[in-house]
Amino acid sequence: MSNDYYAILGVSRTANEAEIKKAYRKMAAKWHPDKPTGDEAKFKELSEAYETLSDPEKRAMYDQYGANYQQRHSSGFGGYEGGADFSDIFGSVFGGRGGAQGGFGQQQGRPRPQKGDDQTVRVMLSLEEAMDGVERTINVQTGNARSQSHSYDTQPIKVRIPAGVLQDQKIRVKEKGFSGLNGGPSGDVLIEINLQKHPFFKVEGQDIYVDLPITPWEAALGTKAEIPTLKGKVKMAIAPGTQSGAKLRIKGRGLGKEPGNQYVVVQIFSPPASTPEQVAFYEAMAKQFEFEPRAHFNEV
Repeated sequence: MSNDYYAILGVSRTANEAEIKKAYRKMAAKWHPDKPTGDEAKFKELSEAYETLSDPEKRAMYDQYGANYQQRHSSGFGGYEGGADFSDIFGSVFGGRGGAQGGFGQQQGRPRPQKGDDQTVRVMLSLEEAMDGVERTINVQTGNARSQSHSYDTQPIKVRIPAGVLQDQKIRVKEKGFSGLNGGPSGDVLIEINLQKHPFFKVEGQDIYVDLPITPWEAALGTKAEIPTLKGKVKMAIAPGTQSGAKLRIKGRGLGKEPGNQYVVVQIFSPPASTPEQVAFYEAMAKQFEFEPRAHFNEV
C-alpha cells in the first residue's frame, strides 16, 4: 500500500480542500465495494488518505512527519478519533444509501442484489413478416457479463414480434438477458428490427412505396390496374391524362401500430419502335399532336 496520500487521491501537495474532496468523490464512486468495479483494499486506502488530507490539523502533521504522523507523541492528538465527514459524499454518490461506515460495512456482509446487463439481438424480417407479425426463436447469451471469467452459454427463446414493426424498432423481452448479481434479476433482451430489402416495395418510416409502370396510352386514356400491397392486391383507377411521377395513395396499407399508407408512384414507359410500321406510327403521332413538353425552356 502506498503511503503517499496525495498520489493515492491524484492531487498535488498544494491542492485545496475542494479539490481533495472532488478527487475523493470521483475515485470512491469507482472503487466502492458496492460498485461493479469495486475494490475493498483500494477503497480503504482512499478513505485513509481522504480522512487525513481533509482535516487541516492531520494534514499539517502528515506533511511534516509522513504516514507515521499518528505515532508522533509530540503531535498533541495521538488518540484523535475525529476524521472526515463522509456522509455528504456517499449521499450523492450512492443516493443516500449510507456512508463509509454503516452502509459500507453492511453491504460488505450481505452484497446488494444487482440486475444483470441487457443484451441486443438484431433480427432480420421480410416486409410480409413485419406487416403480419411473426414468432421467432432466437439465441441469447446466458451468464454474467460482469464476471471475470466471461464464459457464456447460449439458449433459445421464443419471442412474438408484433404486427407493423418498423426498421430499427426495439422490442424488450423482460429478464431474458445476462444473469443478475447476488440474487438480482436478469437483464432484458432488446430485439432490434432490421427489414429486408424487397424486390419492388420501398419503406420510408411507416409508409410503403411502389412504382407502377404504365404505357403512354394508359396514361392518356386512363386505365384500371391491380396494385400489389403487403395485404394482397388492390384495384386502382388511373385517371386519363395521368403524368409520370404522379403519386397515388392507398390508405392504411403501410407499417406501424397505427398503419401508415402505401403510395403508388406512376412511371410511364414507352415501348421501343422495333419495326418500320411502329416507327411510322410514332411519326404519325408526332404530327397529330401539337405538344411540346419543353416549351418552358424557351423562357430561360
